[in-house]
Amino acid sequence: MIRDAHAFSDIISQATANGPQPMAVAHPCSPEALLGAVEAAEHGIATPILIAPRAKLLKLAAGMDIDLGRFEVIDAEHSHAAAERAVALVRDGRADSLMKGSLHTDEFMSAVLDRNKGIRTDRRISHVFVMKVESYPRYLFITDAAINIEPDLMTKRDICQNAIDLTHALGVAQPKVAILAAVETINPAMRATLDAAALCKMADRGQIRGALLDGPLAFDNAISHAAADTKGIDSAVAGEPDILLVPDLESGNMLAKQLTYLAAAASAGIVMGARVPIVLTSRADDAAGRLASAAVANVFAAYKKG
Repeated sequence: MIRDAHAFSDIISQATANGPQPMAVAHPCSPEALLGAVEAAEHGIATPILIAPRAKLLKLAAGMDIDLGRFEVIDAEHSHAAAERAVALVRDGRADSLMKGSLHTDEFMSAVLDRNKGIRTDRRISHVFVMKVESYPRYLFITDAAINIEPDLMTKRDICQNAIDLTHALGVAQPKVAILAAVETINPAMRATLDAAALCKMADRGQIRGALLDGPLAFDNAISHAAADTKGIDSAVAGEPDILLVPDLESGNMLAKQLTYLAAAASAGIVMGARVPIVLTSRADDAAGRLASAAVANVFAAYKKG
């Protein structure tokens, strides 16, 4: 997936101004994974700690003409051990963020979520895509399109709050959240519409804080003032959302990929809800996407520190 890091120049500049933060990189044993960590260091965003089989990593770096002498390298027997060691660095306070390298997401996340040695919190973790679409005037935060397959109402509450927290860190004081469904009216046969209504009432009661919510909204009237006006929808969110809260992983994943491949959207993304932000990129993602995601993680980590 090709991504343009220049689309996130403001976030990268903010991260650079924050200064480098220690980032544990689990198994960066592909050119894209290693280059993403190196570029984060060169932009002053991160101080990568590379955890991988040392011989394999040195061979890769030599072939890419990268000098690893300036980085801390921790030898790990294999990818699973690298994930466990990276998580341990966070638990020990040595890393403020995590980055997944060239290993399977399930393998990486099993270390993150381990009940005894992981870095889970009381909140459910979720993924947030930060997308820049040329035809839209602000960033779109799409969640959750990577972690929670069929979230129930309380999981959606956490997904929503995670995304709100990220937008606050990135300077959006009161984000507008469009809770998506296929229709914009309540239909008891469609759970997404009931969940949307419940989430809005939860926000009214302070169970979700820091944002303006509305839903259910179909995608057209969520994103377009004209579509909302045509259907007679009176909403402070419709037509100008910051966050698109999707009904489930499948719909969110398709939406994000459609924007990427059909609308040439640039995207970054991190996992929220753990002790630290997690850069969870695909093994096929390029270094530019990893750099942008590392910048988002830097900004959020700095925000958490106050």
